[in-house]
Amino acid sequence: MEAPPPVAHPGPPVRLLVAGAGARGSAYARLAVDTGQATIVGVAEPRRLLRESLAAELGVPDGGLFADWQAMLNTRLPADGIIIATPDREHVEPFAAAAAHGYPVLLEKPVAGDAAGCAELARLQRESGITATVCHVLRYTPQTALLRQLLSAGAIGRVISVQHLEPVGFWHFAHSYVRGNWRREDESSPFLLAKCTHDVDWLSFVIGSRPVRVSSFGRLSHFRPEEAPEGASGRCTGCPAEPRCPYSALRIYGAGRPPDGITADPARAYFADVVDPGGTRESLWQALATGPYGRCVYFADNDVVDHQLVNIDYQDGTTASFTATAFTAAGPRRTRIFGSHGEISVEAGSISVHDFLTGTTTAHSVPATAPRLAGEKHEGGDRGLVQAWVTALARGDWSGVVSGLEESLVSHAVVFAAEEARRRDAVVRVEEFSPRP
Repeated sequence: MEAPPPVAHPGPPVRLLVAGAGARGSAYARLAVDTGQATIVGVAEPRRLLRESLAAELGVPDGGLFADWQAMLNTRLPADGIIIATPDREHVEPFAAAAAHGYPVLLEKPVAGDAAGCAELARLQRESGITATVCHVLRYTPQTALLRQLLSAGAIGRVISVQHLEPVGFWHFAHSYVRGNWRREDESSPFLLAKCTHDVDWLSFVIGSRPVRVSSFGRLSHFRPEEAPEGASGRCTGCPAEPRCPYSALRIYGAGRPPDGITADPARAYFADVVDPGGTRESLWQALATGPYGRCVYFADNDVVDHQLVNIDYQDGTTASFTATAFTAAGPRRTRIFGSHGEISVEAGSISVHDFLTGTTTAHSVPATAPRLAGEKHEGGDRGLVQAWVTALARGDWSGVVSGLEESLVSHAVVFAAEEARRRDAVVRVEEFSPRP
């Protein structure tokens, strides 16, 4: 079932600024306009092609294009809110400037690269009084809404423990965390922070209790020189081992000889567009022959872990184990929730509830949410988040917004504690990384 058409707001449209027109910033901007309640009045993006193409698509006024967020905010354009989707380590400064102008913020996660940055965001929000909503889109999916409804109704009694898997996907991991922008901690953030803040936050939202302590294990096991196949060279376009390598950039991005070039998968086509906005086989081949996405996964400069396990103990006694791994076929997250009176399995648009007393299993289908716009992801979560935020700005009703900065900072503290636990081989208390009031 497709998403319903947007409902136009009878009043004037909400005016929005966009700081960062990469994949996520552009997706949120499109979704905001698609609500029928918003218009984009300013876009700041250093890459001219991305800036101009998004502006042309969404009808941004001529005076609303900027090469950086500083110039955009210094212009003091009349606006009702701002989407901040700059690189992970570059969130605090535009947030501070937006807070100084009194703009409500929609902030991409991770909100900051360390606990000090999170504490600064908390201070800025507290002193300015602005509203800050974080893009924890998994909170806004129809699947999450149904799951919370079942748990609240006591479908399995008291929640005792949870098992959750994030199957990143072998080719997705190779793109983002071996060849791409999140491959090195010193240039972006740890893998757990960059990819899995979603999941850590979602677990707390579903369990409904505050996380108190964590342990964690993980390492970079496979994407290393000693794991390279015999004969491998530094780039896929001239590698003798490429035809037998599942991580071949030619196969992943559809630049190989048919049937080697995998072009039918919409997700892979999306990543191919990131590699080469030119859109031709020749330009894609050139991008792989010269750019970062054509590098051999065994001889890149990556250092983030390729698999990690996090164990979380909650205040109410619930425990959760969370696994993120590169070594899967890309697919939906999978969750099992074990309760005092039953068990729930969550996978691929379906929630199954097994009742211990009756011995019956009931399957609940989740309404399908096919993407309607380019870049829309997360089983309807992107759309749900943006719809809730824009509606709040337009009507002053914030009841649909369930991912404020305060909740997000708890989730970030869990991630920082997990990284500390992994490095120290210890159990770490979450409060050590929580911002102080």
